[in-house]
Amino acid sequence: NLQPENLQKNWLREFYQVVHTHKPHFMALHCQEFGGKNYEASMSHVDKFVKELLSSDAMKEYNRARVYLDENYKSQEHFTALGSFYFLHESLKNIYQFDFKAKKYKKVTGKEIYSDTLESTPMLEKEKFPQDYFPECKWSRKGFIRTRWCIADCAFDLVNIHLFHDASNLVAWETSPSVYSGIRHKALGYVLDRIIDQRFEKVAYFVFGDFNFRLDSKSVVETLCTKATMQTVRAADTNEVVKLIFRESDNDRKVVLQLEKKLFDYFNQEVFRDNNGTALLEFDKELSVFKDRLYELDISFPPSYPYSEDSSQGEQYMNTRCPAWCDRILMSLSAKELVLRSESEEKVVTYDHIGPNVCMGDHKPVFLAFRIAPGAGKPHAHVHKCCVVQ
Repeated sequence: NLQPENLQKNWLREFYQVVHTHKPHFMALHCQEFGGKNYEASMSHVDKFVKELLSSDAMKEYNRARVYLDENYKSQEHFTALGSFYFLHESLKNIYQFDFKAKKYKKVTGKEIYSDTLESTPMLEKEKFPQDYFPECKWSRKGFIRTRWCIADCAFDLVNIHLFHDASNLVAWETSPSVYSGIRHKALGYVLDRIIDQRFEKVAYFVFGDFNFRLDSKSVVETLCTKATMQTVRAADTNEVVKLIFRESDNDRKVVLQLEKKLFDYFNQEVFRDNNGTALLEFDKELSVFKDRLYELDISFPPSYPYSEDSSQGEQYMNTRCPAWCDRILMSLSAKELVLRSESEEKVVTYDHIGPNVCMGDHKPVFLAFRIAPGAGKPHAHVHKCCVVQ
């Protein structure tokens, strides 16, 4: 199937290509499930990945870096498996990072890696969601890491977030909105409230990672199977529903869709790829609850999950879940001003996915590239001294 070395090579090549095309001066890379499901065996791959990123030719102009890896997988109450990477281009003069304990900005110099000491570094805030948020999990890794930066008099938070998945397709299908979307809603609300609570000055923020947003399952199935009849298969011993089969009424009763806890097998994957799956965006509803708090640019890429992990099938989806836009980059309304106000000089805002034709793992990475005009963070006439370093 796919060796980690091979996948990493693909992944980095595609990533470097985006870096080369957009040449960002400040770059943030947020990763989830760092080390995969099997941590102890995979941590060596993580180290290789980090070393390669920090020393590669493609990144040689980035002379400062901060890497935060939550690798402490033995600590159940803290472990989130999140990885946040920040790279600064040599042409960028003054950039500061916020110290949450000292409550002041510190100039960023050199390259530093923090792994099992995240609990003790004051340069970030990390939290794991309370266990009772997602009772189905014996042990969840979902949570967030937040860092705060200041460039050109412009301060902003970058939040690496991982929200809860859909445990069962059958449960997701039962109600609209699904029970899982309710859990994600609660967790995301918790994070947003935490970012803007009273402890620190309020600044613009970007929240990005795997939100696990799913299409509204009930509506999608109804749309995909309009003319189909449904057969319910139950377990002999417990009588619980284990499978739904949707067949065309005529046409030799052709099977259109099979649904199980971890099976979403629709006969025609093209519907998720045609025109980037745009026809399905109307079922992507989970963000609508936050429309007064969060902004997102228009999506013009296909659902980012779940891609086949077979290296020869870069464009194929796995038939485990209904494809969905799980991976997103969202922003506060003040961050939207930053992104769009700086667009007027030259149209340079890009929101897209990476590696469309190549196997990148089960998620395709998503990126946002934009320019900030110097001083864009200054509110009105008075100079906003967000970066006063004591």
